[in-house]
Amino acid sequence: MALSEADRQRIARQFIEAIPFSRALGMELKEVGEGVAVISMPWNEALVGDPETGVIHGGAVSALMDTCGGAAVLSAAPDGGATATLDLRIDYMRAARPGAVITARAECHHMTRTVAFVRASAWDDDAADRPVATAHGAFTVSGGAA
Repeated sequence: MALSEADRQRIARQFIEAIPFSRALGMELKEVGEGVAVISMPWNEALVGDPETGVIHGGAVSALMDTCGGAAVLSAAPDGGATATLDLRIDYMRAARPGAVITARAECHHMTRTVAFVRASAWDDDAADRPVATAHGAFTVSGGAA
């Protein structure tokens, strides 16, 4: 049985809220649909990787993209379930603007019975045409009930 939009929203929010690291980074689910998730992360001085420039650490950006990819997989799975990252390749394109909110969008573009494949990008503020990073990943898919 396919999940309703309300079930997809609930599962994605529970997924993010269940990960203490996601909460610590201030991640917020902005959008979720069938196989798509959008999550933002506010700039935070505690996440700065270079004190001289104020640029967010790449590890925080990768965590955002990983979490967004997992949420996209859960929203694509027919009955929710669980997921874990098998592989995630991130290409950093440029530094995020200091003080800017970073937003990631992930799309589950192919799913087998046990593995889901995801594409994602992250950008700062409204510069979606100039990504901070892009990613490709593989995630486990395991059954569940909504």
